[in-house]
This record gives sequence, C-alpha cells and structure tokens, in this order.
Amino acid sequence: MKKSLVMSLLLLAVTNWLTDSSPAGNQYVLVPIPASAGHHAVQGKPRLRNANGTSQNWSGYAAETSLSSPQDGAVTDVKGSWIVPAVTASSSSKTYSSAWLGIDGYSDGTVEQIGTEQDWSNGQAVYYAWFEMYPKFGYLISGFPVNPRDSIACEVQSNGNGSYTLTIRNATFSITQRLKRALNQSAEWVMEAPYSGGILPLADFGTITFSNCGATLNGVTGSISTWPHDAITMATAGGTVKAQPSALSAGGTSFSVTWHHE
Repeated sequence: MKKSLVMSLLLLAVTNWLTDSSPAGNQYVLVPIPASAGHHAVQGKPRLRNANGTSQNWSGYAAETSLSSPQDGAVTDVKGSWIVPAVTASSSSKTYSSAWLGIDGYSDGTVEQIGTEQDWSNGQAVYYAWFEMYPKFGYLISGFPVNPRDSIACEVQSNGNGSYTLTIRNATFSITQRLKRALNQSAEWVMEAPYSGGILPLADFGTITFSNCGATLNGVTGSISTWPHDAITMATAGGTVKAQPSALSAGGTSFSVTWHHE
C-alpha cells in the first residue's frame, strides 16, 4: 500500500475500535484497506503463478494434503513467527513487502491471513500490522506496534462454519472473522509483493526467517515437512528471481526468504 494512502486512511473517521487483550489494555483502530490497494491481485487469483512453477508475487512455503489434489476442510490451524526485517532503499522510491501466514490461497481463491507490512516510501521505512479475509477488504491495525527487529508471532485458526480467529502478538491483537466460501485447503508462510493495479516493486527486506512454523491438517499437528509442501520462489514472468526461500530446517519448522530484486 502506498504511504500516502495509508496516512489518508488514518486521518479518516475510525470505523471500528477493539480492546487489546494484553494487560496494558491498549486500543487499536481498524482502518479499511480499499481493494485498489490490497495485498492481492484480481479476485480468484491471490497467487500469480508463472509457467515454470514460480510465483510473481509469493515466496515461502505452502503445505497441503496433496499438492495436485488438495482436500477441502483439511486445515484448521496455522502458526509461526518472524523477526520484522529492516527494509532499505533500492532502485524505486517506493517499494513494498508483506510477511504473513494463513489458510488458503495456494490452490484456491480465498486467503484468511494476518501479518506485517514492511515498505520503503520516499526515503523512509513504513511498518504496520494488518489482516485480510480475501476477497473481502483487508484492515490495517493502527496503533499495533511494528518496528524493525520486533519478534512477531501469528496464528490463524478455523473455528468451523466459516469462522476464523486471527491473532498477532508483539503486543496482542485477536479478532474473529467469517468467510463462508473458504475451502481450508492449504497452510502458507509467505513473503509477498503486494498488488495495487499491478504487482508493486518488492522492498529490499534482506533476509527474513520464519520460525516455529506449524499447522494442523485433518487433526494432526506438525511442522511444514509433515505434509506435502511446496517451496515457492518469487520471480518475474521473464524469470528474474525476486525472492528465494531456503530449504526447510531439519525439523521443518523454519526457513528463510532472501530478497534478490524489486
């Protein structure tokens, strides 16, 4: 999302207040992110695939019961953590990156997700937390603390009947949302190049490490390597690598993504 748009949204009337569940009792403001400035592309295609199996906007890992024929209703929980990377300037004056985990999107048309944004805009870094029940509008969680080197932990839980609880911890924010059309096919841990009329230039985040990655599929809780999984490389349609995931750790609970190109 463009910084000017973020600031404009923050100056608009607040649409929803929620009370923080942390002892401090801070309050956060949910600021709607318009579809024109959302994290994904056109409806029905949250992940833009290339012919060679890479993605134009995702880098990370996805796990399913079967990569070729995933089971509906399999995924009930996804969790993980990361250290917020300090973004730096690259060729473009405005660049963008979204770190998130969630359910769906790898092989279907919805995503139930929560994460952090790390952008570079006109000489300075911009950080914030957000969640999205795509294809519904996403929300910026104004007032939630996100800074470089912060430790962030997230979880998305399916409660059944299209209900999901999304949680992010640095402080703590948790919310329950509904998306009845979601299929619960896949679990993802992703660094994404956001979309606004086209895929935006990817911010130079250096390397980000996703840790403590786990999910529950068909009642079995395990790491990414417990199930069939795909390592997703972000690349342009012409094949230029933009972000590359590492191999999984020995236990399958962690990996890193390294920036290569806008």
